[in-house]
Amino acid sequence: MTGWSLGLRTGSDGSLQQLAQNGVLHSQSSFISRKTPKTSLSGSREKERCLPSICRFLVRRQVGMLILVAFAVLAFVAGFSMVNKDDASRSSELDFKEWFENNTYHLSALLPRKVMVCGENTAQLPPPNASAMILAKDSIAFPDPCRNFAFPPPPPGDRRRIGPRPCPVCYVPVEQAIARMPRVPSASPGLQHLTYFHEQIPMKTEPHGGSEFGGYPSLEERNASFDIKESMTVHCGFVKGCRPGDRTGFDIDAADLKEMEQFHEVIVASAIFGNYDVIQQPKNAGEIARENVPFYMFVDEETEASLKNSSLLDSRNRVGLWRIILVRNVPYSDARRNGKVPKLLLHRLFPNVRYSIWIDGKLQLVVDPYQILERFLWRQNATFAISRHYRRFDVFEEAEANKAAGKYDNVSIDHQIGFYRKEGLTAYSEAKLPITSDVPEGCVIIKEHIPITNLFTCLWFNEVDRFTSRDQLSFSTVRDKLMAKVSWNINMFLDCERRNFVIQAYHRDLLEQRAHMTVARVHPPPALVRDQFSIKSPVRRNPKRGRGERKSNSRRHRKVGSGSRGGSTF
Repeated sequence: MTGWSLGLRTGSDGSLQQLAQNGVLHSQSSFISRKTPKTSLSGSREKERCLPSICRFLVRRQVGMLILVAFAVLAFVAGFSMVNKDDASRSSELDFKEWFENNTYHLSALLPRKVMVCGENTAQLPPPNASAMILAKDSIAFPDPCRNFAFPPPPPGDRRRIGPRPCPVCYVPVEQAIARMPRVPSASPGLQHLTYFHEQIPMKTEPHGGSEFGGYPSLEERNASFDIKESMTVHCGFVKGCRPGDRTGFDIDAADLKEMEQFHEVIVASAIFGNYDVIQQPKNAGEIARENVPFYMFVDEETEASLKNSSLLDSRNRVGLWRIILVRNVPYSDARRNGKVPKLLLHRLFPNVRYSIWIDGKLQLVVDPYQILERFLWRQNATFAISRHYRRFDVFEEAEANKAAGKYDNVSIDHQIGFYRKEGLTAYSEAKLPITSDVPEGCVIIKEHIPITNLFTCLWFNEVDRFTSRDQLSFSTVRDKLMAKVSWNINMFLDCERRNFVIQAYHRDLLEQRAHMTVARVHPPPALVRDQFSIKSPVRRNPKRGRGERKSNSRRHRKVGSGSRGGSTF
């Protein structure tokens, strides 16, 4: 029974014979030619039964093949994606200089490091009605009171007053200074469009230099940033966002950011971090300046707390003329380095400002801002002005003075100066004329916000971020590299002229020390109250000194009283 059923199943090959006759099979089995008629009849019936099964089998087989092909395609895609991820991870480890040296800014080259470019912000001139009052008068209608002005001879020496002094400066009247304000921005030589790098996660590619706030530009990037082109993209602080002050480190409240983004023709800015200085109120600012020139003072939380405790800060966040801008999440642990952010990057914090005057927190402004701009920018046809140091002209001498005064650690100063020396920095000499100095007194910066001056302060900040915070050491290097590429110059005026419009106060610690000494002199300590039962010690009278005997002094008495050789201590 079983064998017959096997025969029936094997007899199903008759259907295969028919398929072979139709061209499906090209060989016949010898077993088929010996089949009995009964077997053939059964085979024909079995053939009719198995034909649908075979078709179903073939269909299932095709579906299975399709499934296998689909799995193969999925496996291939998965493997390809893994290879791409490996390539991306390897490419992210490559140095940033590979695409920067080629000067090609393709998106594929930027993606591994997630570097983007922030759009350009340029100051727009106000509507005609907004500045009608300022531009109403023509400067030609005014006589020039400074046409024949000359520096008077220096005053005679005074042993009671040593050090630098202010010298006379001729300012035109405020109305005339306002009338001389240029109606259009100055030309920017070489550079027309300046944009900035944005990196959500800054990556350090070299062992030295840079920070998370300023980014980590490589040396190749640094050198390329001095090659002036019509359009440039550089590092300029705030790398974590395109809106400075908004989650970039150096964070500012939204209301203050909105105010800082408004158009202003002129601003005055300063900063106090670490409660290091006492706010000095400006003097002699005219009515137009008080109404149209905002005064901004950047402070950290420590300084703000001190202002609140002293009841100086009012409900409008103002201390006199100064509007206080609170900065949270400061990028550096050094308060002086934090102060370099608004000092050198005002054009990023105020994208719609034409002119700015920066003064250090210890300075008091005593001349109208419009008169200062007219004297040091507009009259000189300059776009950047800074005073030179009153004593030193050479960077190497300035470095030694910083080391002697303990302004920064000597190893870092030596490293920076050695780096500049290898780049070609030489001592200042008359051969550099008309450049009058390599060392500025950087507590005052007068600037027109145009692309070339913005680039200068960006690159100056990058040097401060890479090396020491002593900005006097890096000033001439950035200046000379830019001046070698384009016809642009900086007005370095005399330090005695700077001292004419700002009064320099002492830092908070010295002021408090002096105040304490003054109180001590006015209110001397009370006499020691002796116990009523104590025995009065006899009064000791000093014998008269003969000729040639040495008079003792207080320093000698202190030394004997605290000495270890036979002196009694109390």
